[in-house]
Order: sequence, then C-alpha cells, then structure tokens
Amino acid sequence: MIPFDPEPRFSLVVPIYNEEDNVQNLLQEVADVLAAHGPFEALLVDDGSKDASLQRMREWKAAKGASWLRIVVLEGNCGQSAAVMAGVEQARGAVVTTMDGDMQNDPRDLPAMVARVLAGECDAVVGVRRKRRDTLMRRLSSKIGNGVRNWLTGDRVTDAACGIKAIRREFWLRAPKFVGMHRFMATLVKHLGGTVVEVDVNHRPRVAGVAKYGIGNRAWKGLRDCLVMRWLHTSVLTHRVKEEL
Repeated sequence: MIPFDPEPRFSLVVPIYNEEDNVQNLLQEVADVLAAHGPFEALLVDDGSKDASLQRMREWKAAKGASWLRIVVLEGNCGQSAAVMAGVEQARGAVVTTMDGDMQNDPRDLPAMVARVLAGECDAVVGVRRKRRDTLMRRLSSKIGNGVRNWLTGDRVTDAACGIKAIRREFWLRAPKFVGMHRFMATLVKHLGGTVVEVDVNHRPRVAGVAKYGIGNRAWKGLRDCLVMRWLHTSVLTHRVKEEL
C-alpha cells in the first residue's frame, strides 16, 4: 500500500467517463508503477459516467485501502476539460500530471516527466505519441488537426491531443478556462511565460471500452477551440506582480 502523505510530491488527475471495463486495471497499474515514486495522490474524476465506473472505483479503493486515491464526482457530464480542471483544483501537489482513462497512456512515462519539472528544467513536460496505436483514420485526422491547430494558433506543438502531461499547478490555475483547454495547455503555458518540453511517450491500443472522440465530433469543436486560442493570444491578461515597494 502506498502511504497517504499530506504533501504529495505530485498529483495525478485522470478524467473518467464510461470506463467501467478499464478503471480497476488502470488503478492497479498506477499503484504498481508509481509506488516507488511517491508520495503522490491520484484524483480520478468521474464525469457523469452512465455505466458502473464510479461504483468500480469505490469498490477498488475500499478493497485496497488506497488512501492516496481521491475520487471526485461531478454533478453531471461536463466534458474532459472541466473534469481535468476539477481534479486540478482539488489537487495538492505542486506538479499536476494527467492521463486519459482508457489505458492507452502509460504511467511509466510519468516519473521522468515529473522529475524534469521538479528539477526546474521546465514548467511543463508534454507527451508526443510517435508510435500511435490507433486506426489509420484516427492517426490521419490527428495529424491534420495538429497542422490546422499550429497554423491558427501560431504555435508549434507536435501532439496537442496527447493526454499525458506534467505541469506546474500554478500554470493550470492561471490558464484561462474554456471548453477544450486541456488540449492547449502547452500553448497556454508558453503564453503565460512558462517553458515547455516535449518528450516521446509510449502509446498503447485500447483493449476495452469505446473511444469517446472521432472525426465527426472533433473536427468542428477542434476548429472552434483553435479560434478561441487565437483570440486568447491577443486578449488574455498575463501580468504578474514583481514586487511592491
């Protein structure tokens, strides 16, 4: 068992929506992989799941006595950005990491990412899925989406939709909040004066459950989010007080 610590070295936030077939395996893997890299806390945020995801999280926590696990339950389905931010707002670690709930991200990538942020090398480390284990159509749509995104935002991010990240909590909290923001955190950190490092990460095929995103429900939303980011780049206040005399 990983002991509870009042000051975790880092926090892990995982948004969960209808992942009943994955969530217990995900929790066990997180426990097995991160036990040697704590103290840490994991906040699994149930985003209004309509299946047994929440029940299975509760059962796993009770069976394992996992005091490091915090289950955050939203009132309804609010979307991935809201679920991520709900976890960030409740997190206690100075560094907040994220993963998707479908087990395609590998928690083994997290310790090195966290270490680079804690060492002061950068303010954020974001993953790049060089060898994506998805269908050809999903890979192609992602490549096109990243190209359009970089063109509209004027930034250069290799894999904006990669869910595995490690970012100083202060940048999560300072970033403007909008639907889709979780995919733009690298750009937002840079806009707020932070430094970002990209690293190759492992990507695994989905073995259970159903993908929540596809071309049909992502194309328009992705374009809308890019236009929001274009506006934010010139309109959002980013000042910080240096000192008061």
